[in-house]
Amino acid sequence: MDVLSDLLQRARAGDSLVRQLIQRPPWSLTFADVPQLTVVATLGGHASIRLDDAHANAGATQVRLAASDIALIRGPGRYTIADSPATPPQVIVQGGRKYRVGGGEEIAGTHRSLAPRTYGDGLPGATTMLRGAYELRGDVGDRLLDLLPRLAVVPGGPRTRPALDLLATEAACDEPGQDAVLSRLLDLVLVLALRAWCARPEATLPAWYRALADPAISDALRRLHDDPAHRWTIAELAAKVGMSRAAFAARFTGLVGQPPLTYLTGWRMTLAADLLHDTEATVASVARTVGYQDAFAFSVAFKRARGIAPSAWRRHARTRAS
Repeated sequence: MDVLSDLLQRARAGDSLVRQLIQRPPWSLTFADVPQLTVVATLGGHASIRLDDAHANAGATQVRLAASDIALIRGPGRYTIADSPATPPQVIVQGGRKYRVGGGEEIAGTHRSLAPRTYGDGLPGATTMLRGAYELRGDVGDRLLDLLPRLAVVPGGPRTRPALDLLATEAACDEPGQDAVLSRLLDLVLVLALRAWCARPEATLPAWYRALADPAISDALRRLHDDPAHRWTIAELAAKVGMSRAAFAARFTGLVGQPPLTYLTGWRMTLAADLLHDTEATVASVARTVGYQDAFAFSVAFKRARGIAPSAWRRHARTRAS
């Protein structure tokens, strides 16, 4: 499995949430409970997205979406979607409920149900929006989010529009297997949007992603991700990708920014951190899973990478999450 696919699969903490809004101007929605990653797309009409929090100090804080554009929004922090930047805040969504801005009281019927997962008024001149929310898991999710700024916009194109149309159609259906269909279609939209964003000149990307453009190094990274517990050597990796040991080590280090085995150790520690948080596996079991037969050697490596012993990290991470 290629590296981006591996991260997407490991980072998913559960089924994604997909909703469609069909609303005639003026309208404005502020989302206070922001997941790690939100996908917003405009199918018809246009919309404005604004970051409303202290995390919005880097990069764009407000963008305009034309038809078929896709916005990728990183949490935490709140954001507002409206028909226009000039539209005053109207409704805040928090804890799954809608509240009137300024009044604080909960309001009902702001957006009536038009179809399954589809809300609004559906009148002529309305904007049609799709919103998909992802909950991502741990350190692997952080690696995936490193691809993005707080707010990234991908212009509509011939590859993303058919996927958006199909997602919109399925969002309005309620048939057996619907949640599985929506989850996979949203994944498709996300991957297409990530690809498109990473190809844009303004994208600031981690070295490992840029290295995927090199076939030999991409192959080596895939092998490290496919089997992180294997006792890899530089010589074996070089042979697998058809290069000499010295040439491979130099190219990998130059493109990825660290030597192959240093990258492998970092990836193992990422996996270990999530296993310690998400499972009840013993430290010795986690060590074996990520390629260490000796729990003591694993603990030393983990403390060197994270500054804290595995058992202490587990306690701290769980306390922070509770």
